[in-house]
Amino acid sequence: MHTNAVIIVKSPREIEQLKKSNTIVAEVIQELSKRVAPGVMTRELDQVAEEIILSKGAFPAFKGYRNYPATLCVSINEEVVHGIPGPRTLREGDIVSIDVGVNLRGYFGDAAITFPVGEIDQGAKGLLEATEKALHIGIGMARVGNRLHDISHAIQKWVESNGFSVVRDFVGHGIGRNLHEEPQIPNFGSPGQGPRLEKGMVFALEPMVNEGSYEVKILSDGWTVVTTDGKRSAHFEHTIAITDGEAEILSTF
Repeated sequence: MHTNAVIIVKSPREIEQLKKSNTIVAEVIQELSKRVAPGVMTRELDQVAEEIILSKGAFPAFKGYRNYPATLCVSINEEVVHGIPGPRTLREGDIVSIDVGVNLRGYFGDAAITFPVGEIDQGAKGLLEATEKALHIGIGMARVGNRLHDISHAIQKWVESNGFSVVRDFVGHGIGRNLHEEPQIPNFGSPGQGPRLEKGMVFALEPMVNEGSYEVKILSDGWTVVTTDGKRSAHFEHTIAITDGEAEILSTF
């Protein structure tokens, strides 16, 4: 991570625009939550998401980004992130991580959630709960005066205390007029390190948490990231803005 990286502080007007794009992200996730079920093809979820985004006058932020071919990233079980939607069908007991990005008039929104498909086992439930909680613990540390890696450390400490591991090869990020801006936000690190947080900074926090080892690899499609040990992984992400008090979650209703 470049310690001298410039973190762009957003004006209240820009944060309002970012809230609009992130609200579309939240609407997509809410609609998909009703459709995730055994027997559904990941491609169908992708089509639904794209239709909603276009109907709002926005564009899918991921499609065409570094030649990524789809609107959503859909990652199942041992897939960590960047799974490409296609003919694969969701099955009872799967967990499926869905990542959505939106570009509305040049302002970006980004969020992710891991859904259970039908009934899932206790291990998967524990993984999902720990990962979602890790995200909210991270958001709780995103306050003026804290350091960036206070967020990272709090996420790591929580995840590891629950017997899971945080992915190191992929990290959260700043977001605004670009999908990925400075700073990089790892989900691990030492407290008291990194830039001091200021009002108006906008971050996409996104813990990626593995059941087993934190080690991952990229499949031959050039995108899909999987755990090297084949154990499951979960992913939760919100776009947040630093305010005078608690961080504001933009990617929600």
